Amino acid sequence: MKKTVAISIAVLLFFITVLSACSGSGSNQPADNQPNQEAKSSDNPKSEAPMEINIMSDFSIAQPPAEDNPVIKEFEKRTNTKLNITWISYTIYNDKLNVALASGDLPDLVKIMDFTNAQFQTMAKQGAFWDLTPFLKDYENLMNSPKVIWENTKIKGKNYVIPIVRPLEVGGLAIRKDWLDKLGLPVPQTTDDLYNVMKAFRENKPDGKKDTYGFTMRGHGIIEQIFTASHGRWKEADGKLIDVTLEPEMRESILYRKKLFDEGLIPPDFSVMKDNQFWDLATSGSAGVTNETIEALWRWTYDQWKRDPNVEWLPLVSLAGPNGQQFTGQGTGFIGVAAIPKKVPEEKVRKILSVLDFGASEEGGTMSLYGLEGIHHTKEDGFYVTTEQSVKDSVGVGSFGKLFMKFDPYMYAFAPGMPKEVFERNKKIIDEKSKISTPNATVGLISETDIRLGADYNKKINDLKTQIIMGKSKIGEWDRLIDELKRDPNYQKIIEEMNGAYQERLASK
Repeated sequence: MKKTVAISIAVLLFFITVLSACSGSGSNQPADNQPNQEAKSSDNPKSEAPMEINIMSDFSIAQPPAEDNPVIKEFEKRTNTKLNITWISYTIYNDKLNVALASGDLPDLVKIMDFTNAQFQTMAKQGAFWDLTPFLKDYENLMNSPKVIWENTKIKGKNYVIPIVRPLEVGGLAIRKDWLDKLGLPVPQTTDDLYNVMKAFRENKPDGKKDTYGFTMRGHGIIEQIFTASHGRWKEADGKLIDVTLEPEMRESILYRKKLFDEGLIPPDFSVMKDNQFWDLATSGSAGVTNETIEALWRWTYDQWKRDPNVEWLPLVSLAGPNGQQFTGQGTGFIGVAAIPKKVPEEKVRKILSVLDFGASEEGGTMSLYGLEGIHHTKEDGFYVTTEQSVKDSVGVGSFGKLFMKFDPYMYAFAPGMPKEVFERNKKIIDEKSKISTPNATVGLISETDIRLGADYNKKINDLKTQIIMGKSKIGEWDRLIDELKRDPNYQKIIEEMNGAYQERLASK
């Protein structure tokens, strides 16, 4: 083990030495464009003191990693750095970030949870952050992430940020397969099939619960996506963006959910339910369909197995709406981005990128998610079995995974304790999803009018949808609202600006 680690360190140090020598700034180059001896010496991490890097990032677990955390120390050792990470709870992170952006008092590397943040976008366009486009070709691990993720995170056609990557296929509708088997029903392929299955679940109560529902209604906007064959509000067609709110398929999706409500196939108080209440419906055997990530479904299954070993949650590959098109939505591929302020010297920019590149490697990514072998995890039959120390050292996606990630399309296919056969099944589902999944064409696009007025429009639209589903308003009110929006100059300006931003993105590719 020690010998392997030593070899890995030697290879990494050699790589950094070569990279630094090849990419030194012009001021360090002699007339023949060859690195001089002084540059070679100063770029050698063996002779250099560790470079200090100040970082601001979020965490979403009970406690953030301590300064002496062994994973941080190992990252520092492998990259010849001293990482000063300020961890801020994700619940208040955006507030702290906005204060830092306004003051200009930023660390060397800053996590941006939503890079459409108006203040950040303005600062980037004004040159307050490094355009990293010229550097990225030198960092192979970072560039191994799918091209679509890099395209989605560009600003004015340039890479001002490094995406903190996640899988593109993340989840969707899932169903109690053991309930289907008990009732002799096939896996639904269309929204009509899904209705029939939910009705059978309600009437036959496979788990014997008095109040059994078909669908928890968690993330029920996915019904809209299936009906409109779009990922969210916008759909790309013939090189343009269409606001599907105004399309007849959106109206049909509202009436479909109203039918579910009228027939008692969904919880009557769905509009005020919290996430944990949706989860309770699914895990208590009171609902047979929900919307969830694949790995979360395993956690539910594992918990339910304690009461019933026959429980089986099956993620659906896709579902066809009334138009007959099979639909499954693709995720953004990232959970935030990292940016480097322009005040950071170029030498340090390259060092920061090398740290992120190590985090995107097989070794660094594993360390970020699972910690150090023998301390935080062991590997059995191809799976990572975590130890209690991993919890004590705050290892995983809730801390280091917020910064350092290797792109892994199957990351959400696995969860601790999962049998290999379930993991292999999940991988096949993800492979099938990837063949047909619809990307969100508007990731990262901005409309200034939408920033100012969009929240009010969204509230008005979503409130009316809920009122109609629950029978408190008539569908005619939806028709009148759509007529108003088609004549509303500000709403139409949002559509115009989004299309302008989309055309600009297409032109920059």
